[in-house]
Amino acid sequence: MAPAQWDAELYEAKHAFVWEKARDLLDWLAPVNGERILDLGCGTGQLSAEIAASGAQVTGVDRSPEMVAEARKKFPALRFAVSDARALPFIGAFDAVFSNAVLHWIPEALPVVQGISRALKSGGRFVAEFGGKGNVESVVAAMEYGLEVLNLPRLGANPWYYPSLAEYSALLEKHGLEVRQASLFRRPTRLEDGNNGLATWVRMFGDPFLKRVPQDRRHDYLRAVEAAAKPTLWKSDAWELDYRRLRLAAWKVV
Repeated sequence: MAPAQWDAELYEAKHAFVWEKARDLLDWLAPVNGERILDLGCGTGQLSAEIAASGAQVTGVDRSPEMVAEARKKFPALRFAVSDARALPFIGAFDAVFSNAVLHWIPEALPVVQGISRALKSGGRFVAEFGGKGNVESVVAAMEYGLEVLNLPRLGANPWYYPSLAEYSALLEKHGLEVRQASLFRRPTRLEDGNNGLATWVRMFGDPFLKRVPQDRRHDYLRAVEAAAKPTLWKSDAWELDYRRLRLAAWKVV
């Protein structure tokens, strides 16, 4: 599960790739003037604003109050709310639901898909991208290794849900969402911050691992993670993570 509290400033400063690499996902969404669109897991609102530029009426929701506060500050003309993707309150309210880099944080995929299906009008569409099977496999192995080096428990530390294309498509189809476009693909992702890039990434996204490490041992933990990951992920002057993304578009047919 995603951290209960996000560092919105660190997210903005060092992890712009989260939304920048997904801009072409908006081509799959193809928003139209006047449509009502839900941005599920809107973060700090960058993609919500780009969708709104089409003339669509956007509602951005996120579980993190910190992210929603930052989104409201950056884009005061748009509508943002704190909401858990597992308990969406909407019924037949949207022409489309859009989601980027969120659903891999929620192992409880069933209530999320049920909520998305309820939120869509008949004929509405769901367009999403998130981590797919094999995503950041080398990073996860390095973070687990770091816990082993420090003799800390690693069982249950991995918070992520990285389904296969077939697995997730079957779940959508079971709940009235017909998958018409889908792809699982590699997206090597170069990190900002030079030598510190991997440690910064772990501090941003690896809280479920870090919280197992006492504060006075976190430096040692991060060095162990870097040492384990370096042969695979260090590319002469920057860290490049082994991202694999699942992208799909499905239509509500019931």
